Amino acid sequence: MGALKEEELPYYVYEDYQNWEGDWELIYGLAYAMAPAPMIKHQSISNNIAYELKVALQDCKVCQALLPVDWKIAEDTVVQPDNSVICHEPTHQAYITKAPKIIFEVLSKSTEKKDKGLKYKLYEEAKVSYYCIIDPEVSNAKVYELQDEKYVNICDAKDAVVEFKLDECEGKIEFDFSKIWS
Repeated sequence: MGALKEEELPYYVYEDYQNWEGDWELIYGLAYAMAPAPMIKHQSISNNIAYELKVALQDCKVCQALLPVDWKIAEDTVVQPDNSVICHEPTHQAYITKAPKIIFEVLSKSTEKKDKGLKYKLYEEAKVSYYCIIDPEVSNAKVYELQDEKYVNICDAKDAVVEFKLDECEGKIEFDFSKIWS
């Protein structure tokens, strides 16, 4: 039995996505099942990221940190970043439509390939200013900044304080990666 040809693959849109049970992402019309409930370490790191973002953004009146929420990029593309920072007022209650300024994805064995490949390209094309790929296995974060429409790895952060330029927050916020691992 051979592999399906591209024209034989099902193509879905947001209306289909809304009716699915369970946790899914929709990328370029293809359905991607989300991993089962994240491991405790994954959840702990994601919660720590959310807390540190809340602290870093406490004086900013425009930006806010979000836990997984639907980001509807197009009718055929809806993703749920683990953590993100938006610097705009959402126009919908159920999802955001404008690119976040910063996205954090916490890797797991089942999502690593998608987070490092497909989502990396998707976030780059959507002009997300910063993409942080968090690897809980080695307590390291690869931090990418969008420069000339391409991601550039600005650092690998284990215990570093990284400055994110956000014009909406008086120019910048600082994020201490050393505080997310435990």
